[in-house]
Amino acid sequence: MIRFVVIALVALLFWALLVTLIRYLKGASVDWTGLTAAVAFVVLAFYLRHVTGMG
Repeated sequence: MIRFVVIALVALLFWALLVTLIRYLKGASVDWTGLTAAVAFVVLAFYLRHVTGMG
């Protein structure tokens, strides 16, 4: 039973952090092009490592 309480608290904390982050990003001026390019670069690096086995 204590496990369910801990899981519920962690889920509630994650939800609160996500809502706070979304509210912050709506008000901030974020360079979405640069952020998207950086995320795409990291994803591509992990994909190529998975496919080739190098790196």
